[in-house]
Amino acid sequence: MIVYKRPHSFNGISFDLDDTFYDNMPYIYAAEKALNEYINKHYPTVAKVQKHEWQAIRQQTLSKWPYLKNEIGEFRLKVLEKGFRHAGVHESEILSSVADCFAFFYRKRSDFKVPKSVSAVLDLLSKHFKLAAITNGNVDCEAIGISRHFKTIIHASKEYPMKPEPAIFLKAAQDLELKPKEILHVGDDLHKDIFGATNAGYQTAWLAVNRKMLLHRERVCILPSLQLNKLSELNVFCN
Repeated sequence: MIVYKRPHSFNGISFDLDDTFYDNMPYIYAAEKALNEYINKHYPTVAKVQKHEWQAIRQQTLSKWPYLKNEIGEFRLKVLEKGFRHAGVHESEILSSVADCFAFFYRKRSDFKVPKSVSAVLDLLSKHFKLAAITNGNVDCEAIGISRHFKTIIHASKEYPMKPEPAIFLKAAQDLELKPKEILHVGDDLHKDIFGATNAGYQTAWLAVNRKMLLHRERVCILPSLQLNKLSELNVFCN
């Protein structure tokens, strides 16, 4: 552990999920690959839509509905809907087909369990602190085995835009019934997590499991209170 700014006492801990507890992108790539195979098998007409066409559809969708950058699930649904329509799928079949594909993707996206070492740390911390999860993503916390640890789980949305915007952090503090300064936020992204949480009044800890934690390689505008080598280093605060 590296201490940049000695933290004062805290009663709650909030956590980012993707790339803080687990390396996220392999699961996303696997889910997208599985979805492509699913579409090829069950919706061959849609399988003819080219990669560059999907990219154009994504760009058009965000241009029309900018708020969807904060609604990852709804964004994917809209893109699938426009893609199916572009492929010439009959209008009466589009909504049910899109819902089928999205449900398949979402199951695959959350088809893993966090390491037992993570659950063990969360079990201990939950006995001493109020815990929250704050994520820009849409992983199913129940499916990956960690929902029981948290008093509140907040996914970015139109109402609570993605980190580093402060609303999502302030919502977590409200749900935990704590002042922001009483919460330590742990996350991998020095802008979205550390800058965002600090700006909302939190104390912060930096932990990334998907890369080497080298400050000179990161987008840094503010230092965290702590830099963790592993999640279990938080156990010291339980003493």
